[in-house]
Amino acid sequence: MTDPAHRKAVGLLLITALGWSLGGVLMKSVNWPPFAVGGGRGLVAAVFLLAVGGRGLRFTWSPLQLATALAYTGCTVLFAAATKLTTAANAILLQYTAPVWVALLGAWLLKERATRADWWTMAAAFVGMAIFLYDGLRLNDLAGILLAIASGVSFATMIVLLRKQRAVSTIEPVIIGNLIGFCIGLPWIWSAPWPDHGSIVALLVLGVFQLGIPYLLYSRAIRHVTALEAVLIPVIEPILNPIWVMLVIGEKPSQLALLGGVIVLGAVTWRAVDSIRQRAA
Repeated sequence: MTDPAHRKAVGLLLITALGWSLGGVLMKSVNWPPFAVGGGRGLVAAVFLLAVGGRGLRFTWSPLQLATALAYTGCTVLFAAATKLTTAANAILLQYTAPVWVALLGAWLLKERATRADWWTMAAAFVGMAIFLYDGLRLNDLAGILLAIASGVSFATMIVLLRKQRAVSTIEPVIIGNLIGFCIGLPWIWSAPWPDHGSIVALLVLGVFQLGIPYLLYSRAIRHVTALEAVLIPVIEPILNPIWVMLVIGEKPSQLALLGGVIVLGAVTWRAVDSIRQRAA
């Protein structure tokens, strides 16, 4: 017998990663600058989550809820800024240093210590992503690199704080964070030309299927997994992202990239299976 709630949570994390990975191909379909796209999809996601949550939502405006919302906003805004100042490969690789920060913060705030399996998975995933993204890596973009690392720290902080408030509803900070992201992107939205029909559809899909539904599932999954599981299992997202671009737009990854992808997928699969086995009743 295994813990059914934990097993379901692992499945929700994998679906979440699948939704997140649609970002690259969908953002290429919107004829707006990055910050405008980020603000637009944030507004759509917030409206969607407000509609789904309805009267069950509990906005306490507590320091913990607001800190989680700011961490969520920092993750998305800093990542968008990093992609403008360095390569996309640098940005996504350094954002996914998040498991290391989760291991450190989780041990301090949640008393959830990283296991040997966690550290091995982190090492394998980071090596695999480095190989996968090797062609796009560049070491001379200091400002972008620092922003990407800050995005990873914000991502980790969001995960740990969501896990800390798992006893209550965890979707409210995401809604607040998306509204803050919309306010930040508003100047770019205001100055950008009105999007065409294809861009509007892409924005709606981004808000609902790339942010809204994945974070709805993520907020439920994080109640039944550790903070490290919540960041390690979705680490397949940077690998899936360019695969969607390849299928839709035709940008094909190299053989070296495919090798890195196999390493990451293997590490995540092993960790997911091991986490379910360790939680056997």
